[in-house]
Amino acid sequence: MSFTPLNGLHSFVMVARRRGFSAAARELGVSVAAVSQSVRNLESRLGVTLLYRTTRSVTPTEAGQRLLERSGTALEQALDGLRALEGQGGEVAGTVRLAVPALAMEQALAPVVSRFLAAYPKVSLDIQVDNRRVDIVREGFDGGVRMDAIPQDMVRVRLGERFRFLVVGAPAYLARRGEPRTPEDLLLHACLGMREESTGAMSRWNLESGKRSWRLPVVPVLRCNDCRARVAMAEAGMGLAYEPEPGVLSQLQHGTLRIVLEKYAAWVPGFFLYFPNRKQASPAFKAFIDMADGVA
Repeated sequence: MSFTPLNGLHSFVMVARRRGFSAAARELGVSVAAVSQSVRNLESRLGVTLLYRTTRSVTPTEAGQRLLERSGTALEQALDGLRALEGQGGEVAGTVRLAVPALAMEQALAPVVSRFLAAYPKVSLDIQVDNRRVDIVREGFDGGVRMDAIPQDMVRVRLGERFRFLVVGAPAYLARRGEPRTPEDLLLHACLGMREESTGAMSRWNLESGKRSWRLPVVPVLRCNDCRARVAMAEAGMGLAYEPEPGVLSQLQHGTLRIVLEKYAAWVPGFFLYFPNRKQASPAFKAFIDMADGVA
């Protein structure tokens, strides 16, 4: 990456927005060393320090923040013009990076991925399946998928409809231990639970009826962060599981699991694809957004 003021400015803007050299390098498709050198050259040319650098974070200085505010929009407009011309020369190509929880990968994203790859053979998808609440900007992703806790400044596109979370158990378990009649009864049953990967705390079971809701601190006899494993253990009669309805439809249809406390089943809003800004999106990611919006 030879130095010019424009690519130095582009490198600086990416680092400042992504709050890191590694994320900016992934976005630009170059090495971390190249991005670092480009920013240093720009600082040397201007005679000011643009970024505070520590081992844990990168943030703009006062001068860097002024430069970011004054040049960021204009730079994006120039890059949009170049991308538009580039798109006229051939098919959409590139890489789209997404952070997706395991549950969403199978239930919400798979139909979009299948159609997208068929329609855009020159685009590759880099999907990180991660149940953490990933900071997609800091970690250099084009977008992410979540049900809730989506930052207010993000654009969102719905992926599928809302659904229920159900308490389910095998007929053999219910015959042996009896069927819970109230939410509080779950505290006396063998439960199959999981930890929240972001906090390490045990995940609570949410139930509702009318205006009343419960967040039950069940004490699991088995803790597992894989939904398929929990469902299999529930089918084997080890205990009750708390799972999204789409993930247990087959078991319910075949009778290997039964719903309990159905009138207390809580609805969740479903999954959303979210991302910072359509204008900043690459042509490949814009095509993915349009595909997701169409499938939904």
